[in-house]
Amino acid sequence: MDVFLWIVAGLLAAVFLLGGGLKVVLPKERIRAAGRIRGRDLAAWTEDFGPGAIKAIGVLEVLAAIGLVVPPLVGVAPVLAPLAAVGLVLLMLGAAVVHLRRGELPNIAGNVVYLTLAAAVVWGRLVVEPFTA
Repeated sequence: MDVFLWIVAGLLAAVFLLGGGLKVVLPKERIRAAGRIRGRDLAAWTEDFGPGAIKAIGVLEVLAAIGLVVPPLVGVAPVLAPLAAVGLVLLMLGAAVVHLRRGELPNIAGNVVYLTLAAAVVWGRLVVEPFTA
């Protein structure tokens, strides 16, 4: 189970480090343009947020990505890993609410997948296979 949790945490960290990093460094217009894939507009949600809010979301995603893997790797405050996963669960709940409000039901599927994986890390690291000091 430990290996599974490391793999899931690593995948989540990679996805949110990339996605959050892009939100931090790219202007809002570039994020919107990058979200247009095969006729779908995956970044239409940016219309509802200002550049500062988008950057703040990106910073939260980057911090969560770092928190998932760095503390347990270096052995300092490994409890931050499941707490970072809780943060991702909350971010994905918020993202799903935004998509639901905008009527972007297909986009919620991705939020549910990430939310489920992050919840698995929370449960796994707090209950099944916690890090020991």
